[in-house]
Amino acid sequence: MHGMDGRTIVVTGAASGIGAATVTALAAAGARVIAADLGWADESPGGQAVELATLDVRREEHWAELAGQLSTTKQAGAGGAIDGLVNAAGITRRARLHDVTAADFEAAFAVNATGPALGIRFLAPLLGDGSAIVNVGSAAGAMAHYGIAYGASKWALRGITKTAAMELGPRGIRVNLVSPGFIETPMTASAPEAFRAVNLRSTPLGRSGRAEEVAAVIVQLVSPAASFVTGAEIAVDGGLTGHGGGLPIARAMGSAHPQD
Repeated sequence: MHGMDGRTIVVTGAASGIGAATVTALAAAGARVIAADLGWADESPGGQAVELATLDVRREEHWAELAGQLSTTKQAGAGGAIDGLVNAAGITRRARLHDVTAADFEAAFAVNATGPALGIRFLAPLLGDGSAIVNVGSAAGAMAHYGIAYGASKWALRGITKTAAMELGPRGIRVNLVSPGFIETPMTASAPEAFRAVNLRSTPLGRSGRAEEVAAVIVQLVSPAASFVTGAEIAVDGGLTGHGGGLPIARAMGSAHPQD
């Protein structure tokens, strides 16, 4: 259905959470996956179709080295050495406005914004017509967020996505953003319980999401099935950002479907 056979996709943040789920989903769809992360345990996600790479997304020399390795072998597909990039690496910073530090901003932006931008810079030359890039943002990049450095970095990633879509469009390369809501991952597991509870109350579907649900959307966007989709922001958040604060008002007004 996705037409991923023979296509090579690089995934960052591939060792856990949404990145790991995306690796597994891409491999299951028939893609060759370059799974990149800071470090690896004995077992990799996705099975034999997955090749591991050590990558610190903050470091230009790591991206340059990866690009050099990938460029040595031209793969079948859309005319480039690779056919896609998924920027899933991310970190959180939960300091609030009145106690945030420059170090919080530097750390969040280095991984969540600069990292994807560097990835696009170094790997775009290896992409051919029909290739795709997917950046993993956050619902925090679409609304106010109490962790100001994290939220700001995800807002920045939206701008990076739009600019890259504009710049790379003439080459037939698509760039889109997926914005997850509260997804059950190691990152959200470390959040305060109050944060989780309020997120669930604020989500119209009334539950948290699974990494596999985000991965399914990423696979669709990176595949030829989404060949006319670029510069888009796709929320995978159970409706969290869609109601714009209207959910508590609607609930206060009572049921929309009163019983006879």
